[in-house]
Amino acid sequence: MAEQRIKQKKNDLFSLGIVIAIVLLVNIINQSFFFRLDLTAEKRYTLSKSTRDILRNLDDIVFIKVYLEGDLNIPFRKFRQSISDLLDEFKIYGKTNFQYTFENPFEDATGDQQKRIIKELLDKGLTWTNILKRDNEGGFSEKIIFPGALLTYKNVEIPLNLLVNDPEQNAEQNLINSQEVLEYTLISNIRNITNDSTRKIAFIEGHGELHELEVLDISNELSRTYQIDRGSIRGIPGVLDEYRAVIVAAPTVPFSEQDKFVLDQYLMQGGRILWLLDAVDVSLDSLVNGETLAFIRELNLEDMLFKYGVRINPELIQDIQCGVIAVNVALAGNPPNFQLVPWLYKLLLTPNPDHPISHNMNLVLGSFSSPIDTIAARKNIKKSVLLSTSIYTKTRKLPALISLAEIRETPDRKEFSGSQFIVGTLLEGEFESVFTNRGLDQYFPDPPKITEKSVPTRMAVIADGDVIRNNVRFSEKGPSIDPLGYDRYSKQTYANREFLTNLVQYLADDNNLLELRGREFRLRLLDKEKIRSERKKWIILNMLIPSLIILLCGGIFISYRKRRYAH
Repeated sequence: MAEQRIKQKKNDLFSLGIVIAIVLLVNIINQSFFFRLDLTAEKRYTLSKSTRDILRNLDDIVFIKVYLEGDLNIPFRKFRQSISDLLDEFKIYGKTNFQYTFENPFEDATGDQQKRIIKELLDKGLTWTNILKRDNEGGFSEKIIFPGALLTYKNVEIPLNLLVNDPEQNAEQNLINSQEVLEYTLISNIRNITNDSTRKIAFIEGHGELHELEVLDISNELSRTYQIDRGSIRGIPGVLDEYRAVIVAAPTVPFSEQDKFVLDQYLMQGGRILWLLDAVDVSLDSLVNGETLAFIRELNLEDMLFKYGVRINPELIQDIQCGVIAVNVALAGNPPNFQLVPWLYKLLLTPNPDHPISHNMNLVLGSFSSPIDTIAARKNIKKSVLLSTSIYTKTRKLPALISLAEIRETPDRKEFSGSQFIVGTLLEGEFESVFTNRGLDQYFPDPPKITEKSVPTRMAVIADGDVIRNNVRFSEKGPSIDPLGYDRYSKQTYANREFLTNLVQYLADDNNLLELRGREFRLRLLDKEKIRSERKKWIILNMLIPSLIILLCGGIFISYRKRRYAH
């Protein structure tokens, strides 16, 4: 009997040694090899290769301070947890060069201190939102939070607004949309702040384009990633070769053939062009006397765009999905009475939800837009819609008299039953030069060689120059600008800045990260009606089943011990 016990002890010690050896071996392998399993259908916890590469190559500490801490409601607690989970993933690849913290900016702050903190965070570029929080007495209290973060790298600090706040969506969907673009928001800004290479983008001048102040907001936004230059082409071939992309922002003067050749050959060499063109000569400022004439704007670009695969029709779109303007509705001789009224020419354009550039994006504000047709004959060009109107539209032929008296007319739905017009499109592929089989002797003393077909490249055409224009206000202190997309009448800020930033990044070949914006997280919501009707059943099951499993396992274990040690 004693020999059996000694043998049993040896076997137990041997088994224990094997277990310890296996545990040590697993730990050694875990230190040498790293892998993670993501069992979600949409791979929401899997970082993209671009994200992992950027984090692995950090050369200094990137620090993120997230202002989502403290007493939050349940939806924002879940949002905070999603941010925390993602930052944990970032930490794995960034190691000691990636650090983060969560902070409640209002912790222990008094009323005056809270006002000062709110002003400081707003000045840094963060935006606030309000939430409803249930109090101890069963009521609700309103609370201001800043669902954003500050990103710091080598004494440079930039704000990150992490909440997608689309007024067309409910709060729950906005939080889901925010989670979908969270990785892109974080890693694109980390890439921008840590990138020391100089990439250039040029705003073309010399054809009556928008003034520097009128595009200052988007220029400031793009300057985080690119060096922004402005200048005239002056008909010099090759003058644009050093630029990743060029922007033609609402020209008003026709292009010369020499300048067209420079742009054409820049495209043939793989250059990227963003066209923002007004096919109609009219503006809201010209309505000071109540009416103005709208007529075709000649830019001498029609043949180029047609060759590349698009045509901007010289018409004006009217859309029932529109913004508002302030109009004095008082009778003559009475004090002014300004009222906000719908203005059918002030379009609220819908971004394409299926393209990474515009996925989960708010409406884009436009004014006096024109419809775009794509040329089906250009078979080698991929065409993607970026901006479109609603289906409740109609167009006006030119010339046309535009009058503020139109606000008194109630739109007839029968007249506004046209199609959904394209206002912005993306073209990708191999383009043919508009100068193929054309002599250049009359344009250049020493005619340059023509490249007749481009390498694979891309361009975008927006038939509304106001999409990129920010409001400029002048005072005794000097000019000040409104954020791009801000509507001073409705006090809303539309997605113009975000849309154009994404579009320029896509054109400038940064689309690897932009693909992250196309991710979709499916809502898997519980059936609330079924929860209410079957509440008691599920409570009982959730209480009984775990207890029964524990009792069953305990019974099996006791029975096993009795058999094992019966002798």
